Amino acid sequence: MLSIKEIDQKEFELCYELDSDTISLWTKKQWHSEFNKRGVKVVGIFLKNKIIGTYVVQMIIDEAQINYFSIKQKFRRKAYGSYLMSYLIKECKKLNIKKLLLEVSETNSIADKFYSKFNFFTVGRRKNYYKNGSDAVLKEKKLIK
Repeated sequence: MLSIKEIDQKEFELCYELDSDTISLWTKKQWHSEFNKRGVKVVGIFLKNKIIGTYVVQMIIDEAQINYFSIKQKFRRKAYGSYLMSYLIKECKKLNIKKLLLEVSETNSIADKFYSKFNFFTVGRRKNYYKNGSDAVLKEKKLIK
């Protein structure tokens, strides 16, 4: 059974473990601190009560910044990511969020294609943003009811 639910701070280890198995973006300390930021929601997608993906979004007035979005490798290209992104967009619209923002490495062409499918457009760059020297591509999606 597939379900989506908000993840409680007490369950932050679930997110850390998923991250460690996927993109290894944050340390355990960074995951823990993410839950303490104002306006942050952490949501997971579960298959048979096992986490297979998650997102972290921070709401600021009428904008939302996607700080993290990942699906476990073996569940990619099976529409789980699209299902989770559609859920995120729907939830943002309910909260009258006007635009969604995110950043992705210029070298991550798969993620770039995925976000393009949801009408995220490039609005800027952060030069040499990542450890490997690649740029961060800033993307935006306008949410209109």
